[in-house]
Amino acid sequence: MEKKSIAFLGLGLMGSGMAARLLSHGFHVTVYNRNPQKAAALAQAGAGVANSPREATQGAGIIISMLADDVAARSVWLGENGALAGAASGAVLVESSTVSVGWVSELAAAAAQKKCDLLDAPVTGSKNQAAAGELNFLVGGSASALEAARSALAAMSRSIVHLGPSGSGALLKLINNFLCGVQVAALAEGMALIEKGGLDRAKALEILANGAPGSPLVKMLSARMTAQDYNPHFLLRLMAKDLAYAVAEGNKLSLNLATASAALELFKQGVASGQGDKDIAAVVEQFRSGPNP
Repeated sequence: MEKKSIAFLGLGLMGSGMAARLLSHGFHVTVYNRNPQKAAALAQAGAGVANSPREATQGAGIIISMLADDVAARSVWLGENGALAGAASGAVLVESSTVSVGWVSELAAAAAQKKCDLLDAPVTGSKNQAAAGELNFLVGGSASALEAARSALAAMSRSIVHLGPSGSGALLKLINNFLCGVQVAALAEGMALIEKGGLDRAKALEILANGAPGSPLVKMLSARMTAQDYNPHFLLRLMAKDLAYAVAEGNKLSLNLATASAALELFKQGVASGQGDKDIAAVVEQFRSGPNP
């Protein structure tokens, strides 16, 4: 079967690796990024580079976006030079950004007017998994649209789970990320208590990492917090955004997500203290007044 041409919108920490995987699997890929310099390496690998989202999507059978938030997604998909303006009837749109369920509903309605199908297909995994093709896609939308896009998603992933109708993937991704955010916030507070309480940090973390609290996330981020290694794998400010979206979705369903709200306040403080473009592990720094013990 001939592989469909793909438009890929957004070349941040995740998008660059995902687009590279598509190229390595023989897809014809045209990319768009607001900062065109980020497309240089992909252009050398054979990608076409578009000057606008509309230009990128012309002739594409599958259109994938990986953007920061609702605002960025709306600006790329909609408008005179937006991706939908260039999309052909029958194209499958794949919104892989971590966005609100409300935005997915808005985009699905706009896609239907263009006679296109939308999948909300956010992913779990960070930049290393994106580069290695080991992401997990959480998919909402029709089964037929998923089958049309499956070969492209498979090139970027180790699993593809169809969760149900439109919005299902977006909602589960917000739940996934708010649970992660709560763990990271709790770890930051625990790390601060270890350090300020005068415990042997290495011994304390070994007990925690190998005991009941020792999730893969806790093990990974406790090492980054200890080393003060904040080279970004997942931007702190994006976790703040995800927690805010999760709290808002809870409010729509008359649910007070108290732990998510508490974690959100810590991540907001991290952003306010200048840590927003660092890894989420940097949320611990607001508790530290000097170098690590």
